[in-house]
Amino acid sequence: EQVPTLLIAGLSLTQSLPIIEYLEETRPQPNPLLPGDPALRARVRQISEIINSGIQPVQNLSILQAVGPERKMKWGHDAINKGLLAVEEILKETAGKYCVGDTVTMADLCLIPQVYNATRFKVDMSVMPTITRVVGALEGLPEFRAAHYSRQPDTPDELRDNSS
Repeated sequence: EQVPTLLIAGLSLTQSLPIIEYLEETRPQPNPLLPGDPALRARVRQISEIINSGIQPVQNLSILQAVGPERKMKWGHDAINKGLLAVEEILKETAGKYCVGDTVTMADLCLIPQVYNATRFKVDMSVMPTITRVVGALEGLPEFRAAHYSRQPDTPDELRDNSS
């Protein structure tokens, strides 16, 4: 079983980036998550892939269980730190208010949950000021506040944020 899974229009789609791109292509919005300019679109995909393929899989629960309890914190920390440092370098060139310019993109959707994992694995975010600034701007958006893991219906009570 794959997570996430989107069941829509008779399709069963898995994996975050294909789901995001499918929704983007079939339900266009006024502010697209993938810029029209091919170079900017490539940068959005570059950042998204570093996070989605380069960081997230190596600190996934099944991998951490295989690494073992004595090594999982260091393993997760090192994988996230290395990947986010690479993202930081790219964002120094691409960031405006958000990852790529001043419009929310797919890269921003990928960045936020990985920064939450960075906190969990005690990554020093002070050495990544561009990421920190972008995340602060994103956390100010009502859509990102509503999507926070602590506000989801299946969040365990001890992790739930009951504020409005």
